[in-house]
Amino acid sequence: MNARVETNTDSDGSIKLSDDMHTLGQRARAAASDIAIASPEQKTKALRAMADAITEDASSIIAANEIDLETARKNGRPDSFLDRLMLDEIRIAGIADAVRAIADLDDPVGQVLSSWKQPNGLQIERVRTPLGVIGIIFESRPNVTADAGALCLKAGNATILRPGSESISSARAIHMCLVKGLLVGGLPEHAIQLVPTTDRAAVGEMLRGLDGTIDVIVPRGGKSLVGLVEREARVPVFSHLEGICHVYVHGDADLEMAKNIIVNAKMRRTGICGSAETLLVDKTCAKTHLQPLVAALLDSGCEVRGDEAVCAADPRATPAKDDDWGTEFLDAVIAVKVIDDLDAAIHHIATYGSQHTDAIVTNDDAAAKQFMTRLDSAILLHNASTQYADGGEFGMGAEIGIATGKMHARGPVGVEQLTSFKYLVHGNGQTRP
Repeated sequence: MNARVETNTDSDGSIKLSDDMHTLGQRARAAASDIAIASPEQKTKALRAMADAITEDASSIIAANEIDLETARKNGRPDSFLDRLMLDEIRIAGIADAVRAIADLDDPVGQVLSSWKQPNGLQIERVRTPLGVIGIIFESRPNVTADAGALCLKAGNATILRPGSESISSARAIHMCLVKGLLVGGLPEHAIQLVPTTDRAAVGEMLRGLDGTIDVIVPRGGKSLVGLVEREARVPVFSHLEGICHVYVHGDADLEMAKNIIVNAKMRRTGICGSAETLLVDKTCAKTHLQPLVAALLDSGCEVRGDEAVCAADPRATPAKDDDWGTEFLDAVIAVKVIDDLDAAIHHIATYGSQHTDAIVTNDDAAAKQFMTRLDSAILLHNASTQYADGGEFGMGAEIGIATGKMHARGPVGVEQLTSFKYLVHGNGQTRP
């Protein structure tokens, strides 16, 4: 089992924590060297064993999760937070299935991305290579423990996982299953390590890079966490910002399709980053579409905050405030607005969105093309729910998060995004004149 790093009962706890965290980094760096050259068969064997362990230990994971849920309830966390935190047999089965899906993916390490021959005879290849050691800082979603650990391993990386204080028990239970899998695969147990303390100083140590042992930081959580990481990190960051996601119902939208999409996009799971937070309805179809769309949301248990036209369409709606248009509710609440046309919809999304995921519902392919060309969100959908903003749904097995930046990784961060590349140059004695 992974050696437990005890933290600070001595008189200088800050020094003790710093030393312990640097030990984690050194172990991760040593493990990364072995994982980078591990065979695809070894990694696949380890990942399948992890999935089996998660399935077999489901009752222990649920018991640990109950401890976290009780802590969250005592801390007054909202229902949306509890939903993100909660694990049951169905969700644990989903976690195990995601790990198995990752195991079945093609191994990215060593893949030749392109090759060419220069006039001087040099043969050049661009080949995928692991990033090294990846630090994952996350809050309430215990499934990130398995998703991140498995994805990083498949991509040949070592991982240091730092869960939030209210998901620590669940994360520990899942992490034990990951270590079991590593041992079955004959891989170093320190390839996936869990920070054993909830002391926030541990986050600061990770953001400083643990003496160069961390190559990339991935924050998975709310705006405050991501902002902290972006401000203070001294290593590269894959940013996962707010999911202020929009659904725009164009004038040429099929009403039944639009109703199904918006109810699913908002209400399937309200606490995930791909949940729709704003509905925009084109004024050219408002007479026929607005009231049924608003009613469908209200009837599904969603609070609607709308403009004047929306409130007139259904008296159960409440007037929207200015800041509702840029809010990630992560709850059964949606802002609804009637918009003049496609240009106005694009302008609204560009103004209030977070470049995460936005959708258009329309039978007009030209309008859809304009929407998807002119907006610069990481994920854009035509006639589909924003809840598809998920690495598993993209065929990636799982994801660490949805990166909304523009450097290196964007959109769902899967195994390919957790690699870099290097150039292999083959000659036969060439020297440069």
